[in-house]
Amino acid sequence: MKVEIEDVLFWMDAIRNSKDRYRTLESFWKGQVRSKIWLIENLQRLIKADNVNIDIVGGWNGVLASLLFNSDISICHINSIDIDPTCETTAFTINKRQEMEGRFTAITSDMVEYKSDADIIINTSCEHITQDQYNKWLSTISNDTLIVLQSNNYDVLDEHIRCVNNLKEFIDQSKLDIIDSAELPLDMYSRYMIVGYKSV
Repeated sequence: MKVEIEDVLFWMDAIRNSKDRYRTLESFWKGQVRSKIWLIENLQRLIKADNVNIDIVGGWNGVLASLLFNSDISICHINSIDIDPTCETTAFTINKRQEMEGRFTAITSDMVEYKSDADIIINTSCEHITQDQYNKWLSTISNDTLIVLQSNNYDVLDEHIRCVNNLKEFIDQSKLDIIDSAELPLDMYSRYMIVGYKSV
């Protein structure tokens, strides 16, 4: 994957202008970036449609959106949704080029309350929500929407309230008809990913 230098410069602006630079830099940790690139590489193999609309719930600082825009996936628009209002300004800066083109929006909202009509919904924050919250969120999604989920077994953080021990456990939690699943071993934990549609 090649990233446009203009996007990298906006990344630097986002870090420089952040009120919490260390927290913003966490978005660029090796494990975070590798997990996102791995997700994109798998999606590039699965998605053949043009001009797809993507919602990223738990979109954090918008790094995944920026990397998706630099991928081979044909994207019309991305919404990056996060419950933390401090993420919105950073996400807009990181994706400034696409925002100016009318292709990116950062939204402050609880994923459980957000109503999506996107072609693809990505949730890489499954470890941050309870099973009840996940079930409620899933119930709002239409049956023909492609869903991409990620979680991990890194249970040392207080905010990681629903980690999984392995890929099978994650699949069992998901309540999806799976079309693809994978595991990415990283230095300190493993990342799990599943792709599918809501079970009817």
